Amino acid sequence: MKSYDIIIVGGGSAGLTAAIYTSRAKLKTLVLEKATFGGQISNTMDVENYPGSLGNESGQAIIDRMYEQAKKFGTEFISQEVIDFDFSNKLKLIKTKEETFEAKAVILALGANPRKLGVKGEDEFASKGVSYCATCDGPFFKDIEIFVVGGGDTALQEAIFLTKYASKVTVIHRRDEFRASKILQERAKNNEKIEFKMSCVIDEIKGDGLVNEIVIKDLKTGNTEQIKPQNEFNILGVFVFTGNVPNTGLFAKEFKLNSNGYFVAGEDMKLAQGVYVAGDCRQKRFRQVVTAASDGAIAALEAGAYIDESF
Repeated sequence: MKSYDIIIVGGGSAGLTAAIYTSRAKLKTLVLEKATFGGQISNTMDVENYPGSLGNESGQAIIDRMYEQAKKFGTEFISQEVIDFDFSNKLKLIKTKEETFEAKAVILALGANPRKLGVKGEDEFASKGVSYCATCDGPFFKDIEIFVVGGGDTALQEAIFLTKYASKVTVIHRRDEFRASKILQERAKNNEKIEFKMSCVIDEIKGDGLVNEIVIKDLKTGNTEQIKPQNEFNILGVFVFTGNVPNTGLFAKEFKLNSNGYFVAGEDMKLAQGVYVAGDCRQKRFRQVVTAASDGAIAALEAGAYIDESF
């Protein structure tokens, strides 16, 4: 069994920041990530609100530097999915399909996945016209009409980005007003390629192999509208940005979660003796790359202090 001072589960901005702090402090650190290192920020094409970023820089570029920085200080990275754990003893056990690891402290930086609409046809046409990543899939929709669902910063930011490719972008939001920042609202409303359908939802997604029809419902009148392609390709794009679902399921029976499934922890990020949380899987008001990084730094410092005091 491999032993570490700290194991970090999750390789997004919170986990990588934690790894930078712990490995720089000469704590033997392992980061376990089941998918691609980077988390959701790696899907953002242009990051303007991260300190030191002057725009025209992708989230992946920021993540790449974090990864290299942590690696420089000695962090080990393994791409394996955690399937079980045992936190009942002083030394914590983390189990993957391949092996079991031991650590003095654990930081859970599990992140979150995009929230689905839950409408008929969504799963059937996932990656066949329905997407949750503008950076990944936007280029496939050149000169095609795109519908963006959501009302927050991400929805409007990605709608603006998608105008690079789409013939037209229609933002569908279930409320009368957007939750997005004023500057993003202004940019979206000033973009000639963007239109808006407020107090509306997508009721159904249809197609023949690929999406070629969506049904939009007006929440005030109850009326529905069938939208079909006005292009030679006979397809439409649906991009969903309606929030996230935290990846806390495996640990739900062990730790307190709020009604939306987020870990509940104080400013010390502590879940239990020797177990800490960081990033978008934690209950908090704002979820930004900078707040995730801040969580990671705090969790790392708290975990380091715990190890110094307890071992």
